[in-house]
Amino acid sequence: MSRFDILVKYIPMIQADSIGEWVIDKENDGTPEHPIQMPFVDYSEMVHNFIDDVYTFEESNKDMELTRYGDILKDIGLDWDTESMKNADVSNLNAQCLLALIMGAVRAERFCDGKLLDFFKSGCILKWLERLKSFE
Repeated sequence: MSRFDILVKYIPMIQADSIGEWVIDKENDGTPEHPIQMPFVDYSEMVHNFIDDVYTFEESNKDMELTRYGDILKDIGLDWDTESMKNADVSNLNAQCLLALIMGAVRAERFCDGKLLDFFKSGCILKWLERLKSFE
């Protein structure tokens, strides 16, 4: 059993899951009687479980220093932003760097709704997990 099993188990699930979708209020008109609800992403149960497991992995593997994901990315020449992370060549990255990308994507959702959806839909999360699986 690999220490990464808690995360790489999501590879087939991601391929079969809807991930999530934007929910946009089209019924209300913005009046005080009918305020418009802010758009949000309705993530699938699989994504919620994935997020929980990313944090569980971080808690159980303090040696990986994943709370320093921004510094880890910076050390390999990546910025903590969508384009830099999505365009990262992961072929030579070690497990810590891959996990920093994953943690960075999960944390990005806390600051900007829909960022994690973008990382899933663009195939980045899957690509990073598949590379992580090669360390088993």
